[in-house]
Amino acid sequence: MDWTLNLLLLTLLLATAIAVIRIRDLLAAAIVFSAYSLVMAILWTQLRAPDLALTEAAVGAGVTTVLFIITIYRTVRKED
Repeated sequence: MDWTLNLLLLTLLLATAIAVIRIRDLLAAAIVFSAYSLVMAILWTQLRAPDLALTEAAVGAGVTTVLFIITIYRTVRKED
C-alpha cells in the first residue's frame, strides 16, 4: 500500500510539474504550482520529514501562491 501511494504521488508530482511548464495562462500556472507544492508537502510527510512538509505547505503552497496571484493582478496584459 505504501509504495502505491508513493507512486501515485510521484506521478501526480510529475504531471503538475509538466502542466506548470505547458500552461500559457499565468493565473492557472500559479494555481497548478500551488498543487505541486501541496503534493511535495505530502511527499515530505511520507518521507518522515514533517518540518520540511510544514515549510513547503506554508511557503510553497501558501505565501508563494498568494504573492504570484497578487503580482499577476497588478501587471497589465498587452493584447494584440
